[in-house]
Amino acid sequence: MAPQPPDRRTAPRYPGAVNKIRLLLAEDQGMMRGALALLLGMEEDIEVVAQVAAGDAIVTAAVEHRPDVALLDIELPGMSGLDAAALLRERVPGCRVLILTTFGRPGYLRRAMEAGAAGFLVKDGPVEELAQAVRRVLAGETVVDPVLAAAALSAGPNPLTARECDVLTASVDGATVADIAARLHLSESTVRNYLSSAIGKTGTRNRAEAVREARQRGWL
Repeated sequence: MAPQPPDRRTAPRYPGAVNKIRLLLAEDQGMMRGALALLLGMEEDIEVVAQVAAGDAIVTAAVEHRPDVALLDIELPGMSGLDAAALLRERVPGCRVLILTTFGRPGYLRRAMEAGAAGFLVKDGPVEELAQAVRRVLAGETVVDPVLAAAALSAGPNPLTARECDVLTASVDGATVADIAARLHLSESTVRNYLSSAIGKTGTRNRAEAVREARQRGWL
């Protein structure tokens, strides 16, 4: 049997070197992205190999740079970090995903875990804790903010169906029922039924309130 090449995660690149964790960073705010890259790059065992500002650039950058860990914000232009996490699981399965967000919403945590994320933290923690979380997810652990985990358990699952979420998402920015129907290739009566159901499940009075409530809970 031919000898196998060393695993780059366990073997240093040259004698005496520290084998660094290759990190991809996705954050749309330039100052925050730069600060995270600088602080994490100061860790002896972490190397930031790619930085992106939009969600739809994450998979392309991951395929090119082959990071060990992807540190993703959720609310990104082009594609959410949650949707990108699901795509990374398919396209770059060796890359572990750690979600880092301002919005510690129970619904976001559930969706992150369903997308295959290995960790979920909020941005108010110290950078040392974040660096340690990067190491832990690479080691195979699941790292979740404990307060958020407890909140997610008490909040229960998302009551909205996938189609109800689609209709609520499409109804932002003052879109009419006709606009939503055309966008989603549904009849107007079907759109009204989905909106009515979503309003009832969120305990709100109209679709604007339903969208706001669903977003606040992290269901959209």
